Amino acid sequence: MARIILPAVYIVASQRNGTLYTGVTSNLPQRIWQHKNGFFKGFSRKHSCVILVYYTVFDTMEQAILAEKRIKEWHRNWKLNLIEKHNPAWSDLYESIL
Repeated sequence: MARIILPAVYIVASQRNGTLYTGVTSNLPQRIWQHKNGFFKGFSRKHSCVILVYYTVFDTMEQAILAEKRIKEWHRNWKLNLIEKHNPAWSDLYESIL
């Protein structure tokens, strides 16, 4: 059975309370694999943001993009609170999405 891929907003971190990167994708497992394997040149690779610490899925890509834009405007403390609320141990959630 094929997995249904849904739009998602995600946050990857370099470590607990480390550098954060917020992104949006229509294929979360693939996108996180790309982060973990240095596929992207830029901010996330430069700062070693490879730990999936938060994600949420949406029905449409438009909803996901709006949520990503909103989260990117947040203060860092708000992002940290979001992660702590859903993933207080800052566990790498990558295995849970495979």
